[in-house]
Amino acid sequence: MVRCKFRCVKKDGIGLGFEVVTTGSPENESFFKWKPSGRLEFYVVNAAVAKQFELGKEYYLDITPA
Repeated sequence: MVRCKFRCVKKDGIGLGFEVVTTGSPENESFFKWKPSGRLEFYVVNAAVAKQFELGKEYYLDITPA
């Protein structure tokens, strides 16, 4: 498993955008050391899911084999 940390930078209806965190805490600086750049954008069909995300808040993204 790989764990990434992203900040919500765009919330437009059901469209969401995230960027890798780089500063703000020792944990963020550690993530930046191993994952220096990245952007994630996706759209959700269920608006209730989009409401769970807040602009400026940080989220973990865990990547595991399917």
